[in-house]
Amino acid sequence: MKSFAVYALTAPGASLAARIARDLPSARAELFLPGRLCPEFEGAAQPFEKLGTALAENFGRFSGHIVVGATGLVVRLIAPLLVSKKDDPAVVVLGQDGRFVVSLLSGHLGGGNSLAQEVARLTGGQAVVSTATDIAGCPALEVLARDLNMEIDDFSRLAAVSRSLVEGTRVKVHDPHLMLAPNLAEWPGLFEINGPPPAEGEPHIRVDFQTAPEDAAALTLRPRVLALGLGCHRGIDRAEVEELIALSLAEAFLSPKSVSILATVETRSEEPAFLEISRNMNRPLKIFTKAELSRVNTPNPSSKVLERIGVASVCEAAAMLAARADRLKISKRKSARATLAAALSVWR
Repeated sequence: MKSFAVYALTAPGASLAARIARDLPSARAELFLPGRLCPEFEGAAQPFEKLGTALAENFGRFSGHIVVGATGLVVRLIAPLLVSKKDDPAVVVLGQDGRFVVSLLSGHLGGGNSLAQEVARLTGGQAVVSTATDIAGCPALEVLARDLNMEIDDFSRLAAVSRSLVEGTRVKVHDPHLMLAPNLAEWPGLFEINGPPPAEGEPHIRVDFQTAPEDAAALTLRPRVLALGLGCHRGIDRAEVEELIALSLAEAFLSPKSVSILATVETRSEEPAFLEISRNMNRPLKIFTKAELSRVNTPNPSSKVLERIGVASVCEAAAMLAARADRLKISKRKSARATLAAALSVWR
């Protein structure tokens, strides 16, 4: 569940902020008010001395921030806190009369536009949304990618493609596996799917788990469809596993950003290297029992692994099970003390 911080500076604003914090559906909201106004709300509000300090302390703790106050003041206060459009929370600002609810920051990925609309419904006011793609009726590609479990390679290239859409230019889409194309049917006049290649420098979209020569005009979306199976000797050094992953993916021309899950055997479920890599990659580590792995027919079973662990294949079987696939994209590869295999998930 998302969490929001709601702030106000004046008594009328505090009453409105308290109502918003109380009535926001499907969200946990906390109320923050100047200390002098808190007693009226009988413990429901947390006190602050300065709004800027409260925003700074709370900025990364909440999914979004709703401020009943002046837009200019909030702009000045949050400016030093901004990191990137991928990471910043939503910020919504409204006057104490609730008439206009401004989506100020992270309208798309942070959910600021939808939060402004939600707050406006509560206050009976008007949501103010200024993102160009919304005004022009174009899709927000970063939101579409997120919802389809894809990762954008380089966010700096998003602006050129979005600008082309807003200006009415048909954007070419290279999507050989049709992972994005079916979701663009709502905008048939905006995209050209798998047609002639774009002209040099023409902003376009590329959807693929395979790497390709660098194209500075391409907005590349990486679908998360690769399962990595991992095996190792106990006490493996994390750097060795990371190097094996990087080299294996590079030699197979597969993007690390398309990895969706890591998998291994139950006897390695607490291996520190695997747990750290899972955290660093922000991908789950799936654990399979030896009985589950033993039922998978793999290309390269090992009598040594069977003798040592009790199952003939760890990395290949784990990759195939995690991907729910019967073939491998990368057959077993070895370093001195680790093994890796990769399988491609069926795209849905």
